[in-house]
Amino acid sequence: MKKITFIFAILALIFATACNSLDDIHEDIDAMDNPIVGDAEYTLTDEDYDELELSYGNFSSEDDAKSILPGFLSEKYPVWGNGSSVLLGYKLYVGSAPGVSDYTYADAYSVANDEYPQGSLGAVGFFPDEAPADYIADILNDNVSNAEEGDNLLVQYKQYTSEPVAGYSNFYEVDFTDGSLNSYEAFSVVGDQVWEATNYGAKMSGYAGGSQDNEDWLVSPAIDLSDASNLLFQVSQIINYSSELDLLNIMVSTDYTTGEAPSTATWTALTIETKPDGSNWDPVESELIDFSAYEGETIHVAFKYESTTETSATWEIENFVIKAAGVEGETVSKEIFYTYDGEEWEAAEGAYFLSDADFDAMGEEYGRPGYYNNFSSSISPGDYLSTFMATNYAYGQEEDEMIIVYDYYSSSSGAQWRGTLFNYTGGEWVEYESVQDVTLQFAHDGNAWVPDNTIKYAFTGDDYAYVVDQLGSTYPSETGNLSNYGNFNKFSWTDEMLLESVTLVIENNFPSAEEGQKFAVTYTVYDGSTHDETMNIILEGGVYVLQ
Repeated sequence: MKKITFIFAILALIFATACNSLDDIHEDIDAMDNPIVGDAEYTLTDEDYDELELSYGNFSSEDDAKSILPGFLSEKYPVWGNGSSVLLGYKLYVGSAPGVSDYTYADAYSVANDEYPQGSLGAVGFFPDEAPADYIADILNDNVSNAEEGDNLLVQYKQYTSEPVAGYSNFYEVDFTDGSLNSYEAFSVVGDQVWEATNYGAKMSGYAGGSQDNEDWLVSPAIDLSDASNLLFQVSQIINYSSELDLLNIMVSTDYTTGEAPSTATWTALTIETKPDGSNWDPVESELIDFSAYEGETIHVAFKYESTTETSATWEIENFVIKAAGVEGETVSKEIFYTYDGEEWEAAEGAYFLSDADFDAMGEEYGRPGYYNNFSSSISPGDYLSTFMATNYAYGQEEDEMIIVYDYYSSSSGAQWRGTLFNYTGGEWVEYESVQDVTLQFAHDGNAWVPDNTIKYAFTGDDYAYVVDQLGSTYPSETGNLSNYGNFNKFSWTDEMLLESVTLVIENNFPSAEEGQKFAVTYTVYDGSTHDETMNIILEGGVYVLQ
């Protein structure tokens, strides 16, 4: 009968206020002496996120959820008032797993040619019979200064796949198809267009709604050739949309200072015979160019781009190498994380960097990771890494953890390292989720919906038995009745005794509850009839008190 009365009261209120705003109706409902009390569980849908204008389909913090969701609840449950509660499920972005950023933000250390055991022979990698682990720690200990305990480095090195022979080695090389400019400096002298990093190579175009006047330089770090001899130069490049190839030049300087404007130095253009004709996207590798004029020098190499209002080529530099007399053979590039323990460097445990071979194994055709050897927004790591873990770490043990770091190309921010954490649980590798399903309790305080950490708990048979066991000697008559009938007889149990009993049960079931935690505890009582009763308590100063 009481519920029917509430319904008629609400209907009358709505009709009487038909010309009033919904906010006024909410205020009138909240002011009722006996508001409708509701209790619900609800999980936000995709449509709800759209309505809340959360384009990513999640909240970026719990504080945002606490700020935004009360208004949502007011619209969702417009007639509920004081004492109502809703357990609301939503998606929360929690970021990368703990420890992942220790590796994704680590510095890279590339083993220099003269640091390899056979570097004096011109080797550019470890020989096949040389175990890198036998040398890397010593290389880092000798060459990395000011290391602090916990520092991580991604060590990059090469290893010959077969015994090398006398010949030419790649004394210096750079690959721009990894989506970065590799610490090369870009200078814009004229025009608004600039050099950019892409998976196709370092790219420059003077076209923006039409050809524009431009002069732009891409300048290398210093390259020390003091210990190299019989030098050769070779470049792979793409040129399209222009036949004015004299506007695109590869320059060399022996007097340039890193960081200064290119105009402060003297530059000499290389003469290259084998190059693109400027009409397509086909990469062309140049002939081997005599570079012996720069033996014993420290040089900078620059790519100078010019365009006019009449012609503007698109120029992409894939890579270039400087070869020197030494040994030659096929090499593979490898990476491994090392950690400084306060005294020395050692191979990191539980962290792995995906290699080019790993990406290739995931598929080398267009649209697969091995095509560019990275992941991207269109090639999601989530589609491949679970299979990689199951294949390469098939013998994981329960609670094992592994951080996987990989190359990622973003169209907005370029090449970067990203990572994720896998846990071995229930016989399989499970990836850490950066967006997690969580819940937040809300309660209506008579004026508005507010965040509420109340845990609802109902007594079980074991809880009644626990009270009897703990308080039997203190309240023998009352606990005897409780043991027989399974409820609290309110003709003998006082409010203070009930609070004492509820406290015992909550402390037994929630021993780690923190200060300020609330509970709504339901138990059965007899006061002439048998029914449930709920006590609301809060932990304050280490003691549970009534709210």
